[in-house]
Amino acid sequence: MTKTTGPKLSDVEGARGFHGAAHAHGRCIGQALDRAESLCRQRGARLTRTRRRVLELIWDSHKAVKAYDLLDRLGETEKSVRPPTVYRALKFLIAHGLVHRVDSLNAFIGCSGSDELHNAQFLICQKCGEVSEMDGEGIDQAVAQQAAAAGFTIRSQTVELHGECPSCAAS
Repeated sequence: MTKTTGPKLSDVEGARGFHGAAHAHGRCIGQALDRAESLCRQRGARLTRTRRRVLELIWDSHKAVKAYDLLDRLGETEKSVRPPTVYRALKFLIAHGLVHRVDSLNAFIGCSGSDELHNAQFLICQKCGEVSEMDGEGIDQAVAQQAAAAGFTIRSQTVELHGECPSCAAS
């Protein structure tokens, strides 16, 4: 995928790291949706009403969301939503770098990173469930060097670190 320009969540206060009480979440959701619309328009991809709604539900919190929870929430406002509809929307959102799959939670989180496809790195709070995306280029380089030294070809890479966010660690 080619690099495109548009609103970047990394430029917004609180887009990286864990969010405190001062976080303007409505603004965060708006920026994510604006970014999605801009990227899809630039790429000639259609951000349908359903895809946009799934993205909005994912960004509704900074906790990873399971596909069937999305299905339930979609069903509150739309009739006859089926699992394939949600999975097709998720596949599109992942392919366009708007959402990441958090493998250890079997759930999805909005991508707050760059407009390019990138390796996902997450900090996952085991107490409150909040997930924060990291931008650790050094991690990617270290993993690539170790894999190359072992003669291993990496096909995909996700780093998930489980622990406690600053708020939970302080309590």
